[in-house]
Amino acid sequence: MTNSAKTAARTAKNSRALEILARAGYAVLGLLHILIGAIAIGLVGGSGDSADQSGALQELSSKPGGIVVIWIVAIGLFALTVWQVAQVFLLDESDPKKKWGRRVSELGKAIAYGAVGATALTFALGGSSSSSDSSQSLSARLLANPGGVVVLVIVGLVVAGIGVAFVVQGVLKKFEKHLVIPAGTTGKVVRGLGIAGYVAKGIALFVVGVLFVVAAVTADPEKASGLDGALKSLIDLPFGKVILVLVGIGLIAYGLFCAARARWAKL
Repeated sequence: MTNSAKTAARTAKNSRALEILARAGYAVLGLLHILIGAIAIGLVGGSGDSADQSGALQELSSKPGGIVVIWIVAIGLFALTVWQVAQVFLLDESDPKKKWGRRVSELGKAIAYGAVGATALTFALGGSSSSSDSSQSLSARLLANPGGVVVLVIVGLVVAGIGVAFVVQGVLKKFEKHLVIPAGTTGKVVRGLGIAGYVAKGIALFVVGVLFVVAAVTADPEKASGLDGALKSLIDLPFGKVILVLVGIGLIAYGLFCAARARWAKL
């Protein structure tokens, strides 16, 4: 990495204003996951809402003052994106292979935060967006090109792998290294929310990845319906409604964990 890039990253990391905005980013990310979890639980009762970021933002936009909140969501997530990009340049790791692996991971997080921030900005500016349609459109474009099936399978496997990684991080409580866990009952609650939240989000992402693979194998881009489609597909499983409710509760737990991370994250 160039010295100028490292200097810019260090300046960003040392910015108190950016730190505050980044913490706000975790808080609004938590809000979105709480809404997604609630929508997911509502699917059991036949709700037609989209159980993804777009659905959560649509829910916010329908409330009084919702657009103001969505602007805060967009700003917070863009700040979190900048913070994550700074981490890419400032990782402290002696092993070159591990260092590049962690850089890819941090960059992936930055892209994810930036994508949700862009969706929020679209709503803030009066537009609308559908995560499900975006996933299907991407799949259709890939399938229309030579080698697109292979690329879509790889995309699906990567997303599914991220889902597995979330479950592992939750079970092994690896998320703790990113926080200053408070003592006593509060700390136990934060750990519990982290475990439940990471496992639930991991399950949801794993199903999203599987749907991408199914879309590639069947040459049907409509199968790749994103998080909304992944959660809705759980209903068709044995005890699917129970599973969906549990995943919804887990996503709410992840949202509350993100809110806690806004307070106790190591930044």
